Amino acid sequence: MARKSSLRDFQAYLAGRLSEAAQGHRGASWLGLDVAGEGWLIDLSDGGEIVQAPQLASVPLVHPWFSGIANVRGNLYAVTDFAAFLGAAPTPRNANTRLLLIGVRHGSNAALLVSRMLGLKKPENFEPMAVDEAYPVWGRQRFTDNDGKVWRKLAVRELLADRGFMNIGI
Repeated sequence: MARKSSLRDFQAYLAGRLSEAAQGHRGASWLGLDVAGEGWLIDLSDGGEIVQAPQLASVPLVHPWFSGIANVRGNLYAVTDFAAFLGAAPTPRNANTRLLLIGVRHGSNAALLVSRMLGLKKPENFEPMAVDEAYPVWGRQRFTDNDGKVWRKLAVRELLADRGFMNIGI
C-alpha cells in the first residue's frame, strides 16, 4: 500500500511540475526518458501528461513504428513507438511502459510510447556536447550528466514539424 501511495504522490508532484512549466514558472526542469536504452531529455514545458500505456487501436497501412490510436479520457492520440521510429527494436509492453502526450501544446494530439520515465532532471546537472549534425534537427542536441552518460534532447516542435514523423502512411 505504501508503494501505491508513494507512486500517487510522485505522479501528483510531477503533474504539478508539468503545470508550472507549462505556465512558464522559473526553475525549468527536464524530464528524463528511456528509449531503447538511450537517455532522452524533454523540456517539461513541451511534455504533456504521462499515462500508463493504454490499449491501442491498430491502424492499417501505416509504418511499423506507428503503434495506433489511444483513447485518453475521451481524447484520441496518434501514438508513435519512439524506439521503433528511431530504428531500434519496438518498445516492449510492460509495467514500465508509458505514453507521453507531447503534441497538445503545439496543437497536435501526438503521443510517444517510451520504455520508461527516468524522472525529473535539472539542466544545471548537464554539460552540453557538440551538436550531432548527422541526426535530425529534433534530436541533435546532446548533453552529458555528472556520471558521463550521454543524453539527447528532444525538440518537440521540430519533431512535430518533421514530415517523416507526421507521415504515418506507407
